[in-house]
Amino acid sequence: MSNIPKCMKAGENTVIEAGAVIGKNVVIGHNTVILKGIKIGDDVEIGANCVLGIEPRQSGRMRKINKSNKDLVIGNGTKIGNTVSIYTNTVIGENVFIADHVSIRENVSIGKGTVIGRAAIIELNTVIGKNCTVQTLAYVTGDTILEDNVFIGPCVSMSNDKYMGAREYTLKGPVIKKGAKIGNNASLLPGITIGEGSIVGAGSVVTKDVSNNEVVAGVPARKIK
Repeated sequence: MSNIPKCMKAGENTVIEAGAVIGKNVVIGHNTVILKGIKIGDDVEIGANCVLGIEPRQSGRMRKINKSNKDLVIGNGTKIGNTVSIYTNTVIGENVFIADHVSIRENVSIGKGTVIGRAAIIELNTVIGKNCTVQTLAYVTGDTILEDNVFIGPCVSMSNDKYMGAREYTLKGPVIKKGAKIGNNASLLPGITIGEGSIVGAGSVVTKDVSNNEVVAGVPARKIK
């Protein structure tokens, strides 16, 4: 253990590797592992059975990962639930709430005040703005942008590979503009843009861009009054 303030509370079997930097008034649950290369701010709460600061691994069939060896940073006042895994080279802003069973990959940025719901998955190279809500079991694919105040409903699914591995393609997830809302179980195809203030109805399949302040629904999604 290293750089641990006396005011920190750690549960049984907690592992904190040398080089981890931990702020004041931090609470860590039982069996949680804090790996090297992590910076935890003040007043952070971390649940039981979490692993934070994971180094990414890959197989020969996966795209090459650029390892920058940057730290995992967790901002002041953030609360992390139980059984959460977060990779290195990711920045979690202040006062973020991350529920149980969430997985957050490398090279992700999550803005201040955002809520990540239970068992949501946030893939690599994704940017999530301030005060967003990503609800239970949502899948945010890699290379996605969520601007501020975006709402993602339960079980929403996104994709970033137009050809599903059949040919070369620059991976690109959806871009969801400020204040847009995506209903539960909607599917968003690669590279589309959802405009500011727009609403995507529950169960929709969005295959093309949605303009600002539009309401779309259906399979495929179309503009409705």
